Amino acid sequence: MEADSSSDRLNVSFENATVRELIEGDVSSTTSDNSIDSPRPVQIVVVNSETREFELDIDALSSILLRDKVRDKPVSVVSIAGDFRKGKSFLLNFFLKYLQKNGSSDWLSDENEPLKGSERDTTGILMWSEPFIVKTSTGKEIAILLMDTQGAFDSEYTVRDSATVFALSTMTSSIQIFNLLHNLQEDNLQVLEIFTEYGRLALEATDEKPFQKLVFLIRDWSFPYEHSYGLNGGQKLLEKKLMVKETQPPQLQRVRRHIRACFSEIDCFLMPHPGSKVATNPKFDGRISDIDSEFVDNLRILVPLVLDPKLVVLKEIGGQVVTGRQLLEYFKVYINIFKGETMPEPKSMLEATAEANNLAAVALAKDKYMNTMEDICGGNKPFLNPKILQERHEEVRQEAIETFKKARKMGGKEFSESYLQKLEEEILLAFDHFEAQNKSKNMFSILGSPAVLLVWCVICYIFSRIFELIGITSMANLFFLFGTVSLVVTIAYMFFRYGGTFPEFVQGMDAMAEQVWSFALDLSFKMMQNAVQNRTNSLNSTRSSNDRVRSLTSMSSPSPSSSIGLNAKSPYNTNKLRN
Repeated sequence: MEADSSSDRLNVSFENATVRELIEGDVSSTTSDNSIDSPRPVQIVVVNSETREFELDIDALSSILLRDKVRDKPVSVVSIAGDFRKGKSFLLNFFLKYLQKNGSSDWLSDENEPLKGSERDTTGILMWSEPFIVKTSTGKEIAILLMDTQGAFDSEYTVRDSATVFALSTMTSSIQIFNLLHNLQEDNLQVLEIFTEYGRLALEATDEKPFQKLVFLIRDWSFPYEHSYGLNGGQKLLEKKLMVKETQPPQLQRVRRHIRACFSEIDCFLMPHPGSKVATNPKFDGRISDIDSEFVDNLRILVPLVLDPKLVVLKEIGGQVVTGRQLLEYFKVYINIFKGETMPEPKSMLEATAEANNLAAVALAKDKYMNTMEDICGGNKPFLNPKILQERHEEVRQEAIETFKKARKMGGKEFSESYLQKLEEEILLAFDHFEAQNKSKNMFSILGSPAVLLVWCVICYIFSRIFELIGITSMANLFFLFGTVSLVVTIAYMFFRYGGTFPEFVQGMDAMAEQVWSFALDLSFKMMQNAVQNRTNSLNSTRSSNDRVRSLTSMSSPSPSSSIGLNAKSPYNTNKLRN
């Protein structure tokens, strides 16, 4: 009985399956639903057949990560890597079933649903087009993304291609499932060597481990008497394989130490053989009832262990939780460093991560600025005084800069300086947009120029009439000419403005009208200010004069009591009283 052939039979079409087909267990190798609205696997990383360079389909990846329900939510990226035709897509189909059933306990209740296998016809990296929104134990919504490394480690790939696919999936995923057959071999650990050196450099730059969770999934495990199936037996095997011994060469010791240091969590799960019917029956169609019950029992344990909302692992880089929009930026940066003919140096990988990390901080700060300014002067907000708008811009700009500085970043302060400058430039450009949008809401910008021209026209006709009445004909004719020209210019302006022709003329008239309007407003303001000041000075002078008059009056007029006292002491008055 060949284990490889059993895995081939289980390799259900992740490439050509729709969600409905996966739930109902009717996956056809000859049909696929590639409609935009239907969930399906989307190829996001491909290998150019001529140059052998890896290329990122930005539009395809953006259609997934920039959706409204994903772009600003933390993401958990579950990726499966491993040898060709070893059941990776089969496992992902069960992941899809579990998520579509919302993690209910009966997600494998129908044992007679067939699953039909198909040959793989794509290469590179695939991502399921429909993110799954779940709530964690704290009630926070996150997005789970499923990723499949199709074509890794097969005859169509060079060793470098296979290593690159594995590297990309590991650096962008929060849970990397390493799908292996029979056992955990030394060469499987060597595949992780490039990450150990990258992890060492990353640990020097930040205290956070660069990768989250690694799961060694051993398929067709044949030694249950040594280590039992499932997680417990797998952990014992893992401890044995990652044990550092003095007899080992230094390179092997270093790889083992660094693997533990690079990943926050490392698990190993042992899966039994799927059963004789899978291996020997040519008519096997993937029904659960035909798969060995021990395999199904362990499947019920494995899938929730990875996807249960209470246990799911969020993607973090540099200690910062990554959102859908930020993950897109990391993909863009990582794909560039893997375009060379050789594998990139770990130092280059770290620099690329630091670059993407700072770009993510820039995007976060800019989003804060844009959202706040939208609330202040967005499209549905009324016109705001330009001076107030400028003040609010400065306040929000400082808040955005503080957001960038407080965000956890890699590369150090000097490395981040250029990205801070980039943020300030983007904020300035955004403010220009908000300023122009706010200006367009000002009624003067719409009616100001015609109003100024018409007012000038009326003034000219009024003066023309006045000079005509007093007999100064030449001045009357001159002002009449000015008024007529102004009327013609007004008609031409309105025709050109709303007809979209001669923009230079329209802009010139707008600038002139704005200058006239500003001069009139400033003059009116100064006149009102002078009038208020004169009135205030007049009131103050009057009040001062009244105060002086009262003061002099009080000093020159004796009080009644003092007059009575003096009269009482006078001899004349005394004699008069006696008489």
